[in-house]
Amino acid sequence: MLITNEITTTIEITTLMDLNKLKIFEEESNLKVNKSALARKLKVDRRTVSKYIEGYQKPTKRKRTSQYDEFYDIITQLLEDENKTFAYKGVLYRYMKKNYGIPGAESSFRYYISSKKEFNDYFKHNKPTAIKKPASMRYETEPGEQAQLDWKESITFKLKSGEIITINIFVLLLSFSRFRIYRLSISKTREVLLHLLNQSFELLGGIPKQIVTDNMTSVMDKARTAYSKGKINNEFQQFANDYGFRVHPCIAGRPQTKSKVESPMRILDEVKAYSGDLTYGELVELVEEINERENTRYHQGYQMIPLLGFTKEKDSLMPLPRETIRNHYSIKTGLVKVNASSMISYLSNQYSVPPEYKEKQLQLQVYDNQIHLYYNTKLVAVHSINNKKLNYLERHYIEIMKQTLRFEDKKIEAIAKENLKKIGEVYQQ
Repeated sequence: MLITNEITTTIEITTLMDLNKLKIFEEESNLKVNKSALARKLKVDRRTVSKYIEGYQKPTKRKRTSQYDEFYDIITQLLEDENKTFAYKGVLYRYMKKNYGIPGAESSFRYYISSKKEFNDYFKHNKPTAIKKPASMRYETEPGEQAQLDWKESITFKLKSGEIITINIFVLLLSFSRFRIYRLSISKTREVLLHLLNQSFELLGGIPKQIVTDNMTSVMDKARTAYSKGKINNEFQQFANDYGFRVHPCIAGRPQTKSKVESPMRILDEVKAYSGDLTYGELVELVEEINERENTRYHQGYQMIPLLGFTKEKDSLMPLPRETIRNHYSIKTGLVKVNASSMISYLSNQYSVPPEYKEKQLQLQVYDNQIHLYYNTKLVAVHSINNKKLNYLERHYIEIMKQTLRFEDKKIEAIAKENLKKIGEVYQQ
């Protein structure tokens, strides 16, 4: 369509985007644009013609919504929580997957976080500072040859009760398969270290020929340096002799010597995301959950699933020493019988276990002021020692109730919480 007047000789209108030229046409002449005719010509509504004449421009990009937009406020709240630390976007993804059931793959969630400046800035500012180290040569070891030992030390954690504790996580990693064992402990004394090593060897069903460790005081009386071989503690050396492995301390200041265990240690920063959410027992379970996940997932860096690698390595481990030697290094263990109410007794007080262990015998160990209950090598429950006569973990009580009540889960949970409140009031001393 061609439109002419005294000022503008010719205006050709072929698309909607040409209509903005008519604004000047109307303002500088006494003529009115026939919008109905233009609408018929362009096959659009008359109101659309008016909108484009007034200067409307169609956006070049369509505004898209994300499946994660509904979680925006939750993400904001989590990242502003002063008790929690999300070291990596993957940690936030797994936390939200577990607690809020967010959809999609981790890659799409990470893309969403990166697309929001306020979220992306959080991870930029909280990104662990990289310490420059000398380049380390990549090396591999034969099956059963070596394990690397370390602690993830001094993590400040707020329990659900509000109590602030400092925790340490024991890490033993087989160098060939990268199969690892994580164990939570408040203390990291020599007694606890030897107990956890003994427990780990029993779980592995054997012993590697060499343990690589740093200069932790529970192992070394004098640190190894570039100029001195250091001095291994007599008690730890006796433990090594009894189990038949060699101790290889790193040179102080050269953690790359045990780089295979250094990298997996970063994974344990994930526990900081749960600060304020968990009891001590639930924290122990979280560490075991992370442990199982890392042993069963494919690791791109060394192209292996540790659990599958361990099946190849297990037969190359040295045999365990006899039980009398192992018992000497294990924290005192007792046997307890689970009663019909799914409780065990310790120092005249009762502590709950999951109902599937009714009438069974469990192994009981006490350290860090915590009761640890095992069925064979499986950790069944952890309780803090206290003076209450009845000590239930909420999830145990709910599981017990589900075996006797036929209500829907939400109603059972509500009844359980009310009952536990009354039990606490009756038995609190």
